[in-house]
Amino acid sequence: MQWVITFHIIAMVTWFAALFYLPRLFVYHAMTDADDQIGIERFKIMERKLYRGIMTPSAIVTVALGLWLLYEYAWTAYASMGWLHTKLALVVVLIGYHFYCGRLLIDFREDRNRHSHVFYRWFNEFPVLLLVAIVILVKIKPF
Repeated sequence: MQWVITFHIIAMVTWFAALFYLPRLFVYHAMTDADDQIGIERFKIMERKLYRGIMTPSAIVTVALGLWLLYEYAWTAYASMGWLHTKLALVVVLIGYHFYCGRLLIDFREDRNRHSHVFYRWFNEFPVLLLVAIVILVKIKPF
């Protein structure tokens, strides 16, 4: 089980790195002058490769290994504890955030961005809050 936990953590760190970086790319993409077609196309490529090549695979591995851990270990040990249910709810919110990033990616790809760079700066902070809450729940197990 230690190997599963280790790779779950590695995948989670990779997923969060991408969750932090993609909205940052959106900030810069939203700030790019419409006349800079080369820059806009470069952002589209970077965003697509990050989402498809790193973010989504690491999310899949994180969730798959998390389900494995839940099945093999955590549910039996912690099923009656509220922190686990809260953590799982936050993971579901994180998955929703991931898919919303994918929706925003499509909007940028099709030149339909409707948000300012300021929106994306705030949007970029949301996974930080989730990460802090999830780590506290797992490490401290407050309830």
